[in-house]
Amino acid sequence: MRKVVPNVEELQKIYLFEALTAEQLEKISATTRKIVLPAEKILFEKDQPADRFYLLLEGQIKLFCLSEEGVEKVMEVIFPCQTFGEAIMFMGRHAYPLSAQAIIESTLYSFDMQSFKSLLYESRETCFHLMASMGRRLHSRIDEISNLTLHNATYRLVVYLLEQMPQGAMELPEIHLTMPKNIIASRLSIQPETFSRILSKLSRRGLIRVQGQNIILNNVQDLRDLL
Repeated sequence: MRKVVPNVEELQKIYLFEALTAEQLEKISATTRKIVLPAEKILFEKDQPADRFYLLLEGQIKLFCLSEEGVEKVMEVIFPCQTFGEAIMFMGRHAYPLSAQAIIESTLYSFDMQSFKSLLYESRETCFHLMASMGRRLHSRIDEISNLTLHNATYRLVVYLLEQMPQGAMELPEIHLTMPKNIIASRLSIQPETFSRILSKLSRRGLIRVQGQNIILNNVQDLRDLL
């Protein structure tokens, strides 16, 4: 871990920092550390005291917890340009509620929570801008929770596949799964064996074709009709 000074214009593209002035961004940049995590390296563990939040620059990070039986449940996968851990700043208990681990080699910025909170204490306008940004993110989370709780496994997987379609693809779009299938299954609250069965069922119906980590959508309209 080493101290760096991130580009202010780079930070302003991230929802958490878009409401900050140039002067405020300079202050938070002074607390920044750069971290490079090898694949499968733990960043932090559940219930560990939390004093920093993170911005992923490259790679993939999974946020997960373990059941009493030791079964891993992936709650979220973080991709580049996404932040995580920032909500802890507004909680009474400053401890990470989940564990974080690199799926592949990953590069991150970490920021000091207390310094960020100090900026908010100093500016009511900044607080309201941040609340608006977090409100927009909350709405997307509500949609995701509805998808996970109100629909069956096939529905969730088909929605996921359609969301991965390359923008502008017209015929036989091909999807490359950038995460291991077991992690995708866990993220969608699907057992790995069920995940495989659904892929096989969709393949038998001619809706998709699976080639390793690549999936070709043979009939997008019929997939949408399933929903």
